[in-house]
Amino acid sequence: MPIRIPTDLPAARTLQEENIFIMDTLRAETQDIRPLKILVLNLMPTKIVTETQLARLLGNTPLQIEMHLMKVGHEPKHTAREHMLAFYKTFDEVRGDFFDGMVITGAPVETLPYEEVDYWAELCEIFEWTKSHVYSTFHICWGAQAALYYHYGIQKVLLPKKLSGIFPHRVVHKGSILFRGFDDVFLAPHSRNTTVLREEVAAEKRLKILAESEEAGVYAISNDGGRQIFITGHSEYDRETLKNEYLRDVAAGIDPEVPENYFPGDDPGREPLCSWRSGANLLYSNWLNYFVYQATPYDVNSIASF
Repeated sequence: MPIRIPTDLPAARTLQEENIFIMDTLRAETQDIRPLKILVLNLMPTKIVTETQLARLLGNTPLQIEMHLMKVGHEPKHTAREHMLAFYKTFDEVRGDFFDGMVITGAPVETLPYEEVDYWAELCEIFEWTKSHVYSTFHICWGAQAALYYHYGIQKVLLPKKLSGIFPHRVVHKGSILFRGFDDVFLAPHSRNTTVLREEVAAEKRLKILAESEEAGVYAISNDGGRQIFITGHSEYDRETLKNEYLRDVAAGIDPEVPENYFPGDDPGREPLCSWRSGANLLYSNWLNYFVYQATPYDVNSIASF
């Protein structure tokens, strides 16, 4: 089934070339099926790259998805203003709407205290709004850490060095339908300087740890019922994303370490292997199917009563 996105969104051409089934607005509106309304709060600096990555995963399911893009008041430096005006809405423009699901991305502000992030007050308002206007919210990396802090008071911790690479994970909550169909060990990318401590998450009785890694720590967390999902890694990353981040840091004189388990032979001159794509597709498919499609009310406007 297709993902419904604006016809002239840059992601549309990329997804068509990859044979991802997309549908324009006119065709979607002639079908007697209600699409799932998914809101993406894109906090990443490379907006077009991230929206394409997420559209690729959201569109690779048997469901019709209507993707909406939202921004915070912070002015992006790496995306044209025309693109933001054409495709992104502000919180004020969507606050009266209801959504079956929402994705809140990471952001390159993780070394700052939360309260020093210039859009923190707006983000807190959005976090609170999701509890009454979104059926299930999927938080990624810094977005997951920030939401855990806002909703549950779990603080982030600075790592001794940046965690960057592809790491093996295990499902530790065997009854988790979010990881239904996963292998015993699955791979996922991480790229972050901070983490949350397992003991603090485990001490919060309203949360369940679903999957984790010996090297990367807690990976997937859910509240009871799955209305809130927290993923500490970047399963949406493309083959080249970690490479581009590494080369950016090299150019900036940061002298980064080579991402672990990524380049063959740890040689940045070689093409990186993409070893996490199947798990990423299954993760998003399970979330959309079990936590959104099969649980959200048919009348999306009645979400506030759930």
